[in-house]
Amino acid sequence: MGKGGRGGGVGDEVPGAPFHGWWGRQRPDSMALSKRCGRGMPFPPGFRSLDIEDQDMVMLDADAYGYAQGVLKGPLDEQRGRGLIRLTAVFERVLPAIDDAYAASYYRHVRDMAVLAAEIETLREK
Repeated sequence: MGKGGRGGGVGDEVPGAPFHGWWGRQRPDSMALSKRCGRGMPFPPGFRSLDIEDQDMVMLDADAYGYAQGVLKGPLDEQRGRGLIRLTAVFERVLPAIDDAYAASYYRHVRDMAVLAAEIETLREK
């Protein structure tokens, strides 16, 4: 996945919000998403050819980053917007099944990035 860190912690959540994420009560913006995309953690060892809950873990990671980069470039088309929303739901199924602490932390970060991208996309005027 390259050098650098995709780190960062999960912060306050907004109760009752459609998406809960690390950004707390602040309105999400592209700058926050850009910073989130640029932080890197090494990809979890042993997860390169692993499926969890019928999800290829490499593709889950790649899809999240692909959607986030798309949101940074501008509004997603309707199909990609729906795909991003579906992807956020996949994380809620997959995360509880990850039994490795580092990998769970890594994928929580990726999930938070995808949720932030979805939140930005939802708030855009189309």
